[in-house]
Amino acid sequence: MIFCLRRRPGLGEAEFSRYWRDEHAELFRRYAETLRVRRYTQSHRLPTRTNDALRRFRGAPDGYDGVAEVWFDSTAAMRESATTPEFRAVRADEPNFIDTTHPFPFIITRDFTVL
Repeated sequence: MIFCLRRRPGLGEAEFSRYWRDEHAELFRRYAETLRVRRYTQSHRLPTRTNDALRRFRGAPDGYDGVAEVWFDSTAAMRESATTPEFRAVRADEPNFIDTTHPFPFIITRDFTVL
């Protein structure tokens, strides 16, 4: 699963990154086995003018503050994890740093290694 995230209104970029990296990630560490998460990665947006210029050049909407990837062995494992209290705890933490007032895009993917 890949999620595109925007930070909660009023939360600065540095605090968003700190909370996501230090607090929210700890929930994944603590509950990874129960959630059957094989891998969890966070890609934090670098606060550079280059990001803004690329977004404008491509005609993209306002940028995201980060991308999360959550890896499972199967879609069945992913669905099963969503029924647990640990999953609900992870979701309950999201409003602490993510803008949950607007839907954020996510997709379920299959990776193909190219290089």
